[in-house]
Amino acid sequence: MDRTEPDNSELFDTLSKRNASFLGQFSHSDLTAPALEQVAFLTCMDSRVEPLRIFSYELGDVKVIRNAGARVTEDVLRSLILATNFLDVTSIVVMQHVDCALAFKSNDLVVSGLKVPVSPADETRDFLAMPDPDQALREDIALILECPLIPTEVVVLGIRYDVKTGGIVRVL
Repeated sequence: MDRTEPDNSELFDTLSKRNASFLGQFSHSDLTAPALEQVAFLTCMDSRVEPLRIFSYELGDVKVIRNAGARVTEDVLRSLILATNFLDVTSIVVMQHVDCALAFKSNDLVVSGLKVPVSPADETRDFLAMPDPDQALREDIALILECPLIPTEVVVLGIRYDVKTGGIVRVL
């Protein structure tokens, strides 16, 4: 499939204008790379889920890693290894949310819902769907706990955020 790069000028212009208002109030040049609260969140890319607001943190307080479904992948593990070894992170929170697009779905259902034609090679792509979100969270927590490059004293917690009420529940 040939793909041409669409014109991104309008998007850049919009972002530049938004950034200009941010620059006028920017006051964080003194922040350092380590998370001040020593916590890393893995959460979903869903725009309704914002750990800084949900837990009243400020910029620089915590590390936030996002992907579809808040799933532990090799790249997430890479980031957590670096955060726990170089950026003072001592606690990891995996935060799924209710009403997730990947929850209670099979990978086949996700593949069948794609808006583009799917090749046979892409039919086997794992989108890490979660037919059982609690089981997926248990498996993801286990991947973190079993990772030999994450220090054993790091605390790991699994929670679910309710996008309708703003509340959280502990799952693990």
